[in-house]
Amino acid sequence: MPRSITRPNTAFRTGRFRAAAATFVGATALVTLTGCSSLEFREDICMSSEYPVLTVGGTGSACVAEGQKPPAGYARYPEGKVPQQVDDEWDVYWRTHTLDKDGNVIDAPDGG
Repeated sequence: MPRSITRPNTAFRTGRFRAAAATFVGATALVTLTGCSSLEFREDICMSSEYPVLTVGGTGSACVAEGQKPPAGYARYPEGKVPQQVDDEWDVYWRTHTLDKDGNVIDAPDGG
């Protein structure tokens, strides 16, 4: 009785496996070289039902429920200068700036 001969998978013999592997490697290289910019996640400063407020005279911040007034010692950010996401233009700006008691933008004191 003849022995059965085990043959390699047809995909390996025809090169389809190698083509699929090359495609995968190419796609991985593309994602790596582009820095995954389309996959970037940015965290919101506050939840959708809140708005951010700034510590008067300092660089601290908090989130306040919509419809509520800022707590004592906090103020709303000036219109058009409200940070929306962590590390966005205004989030970075307010790390070195603050509001004085009259609502004027000033340089933040050393140490925030």
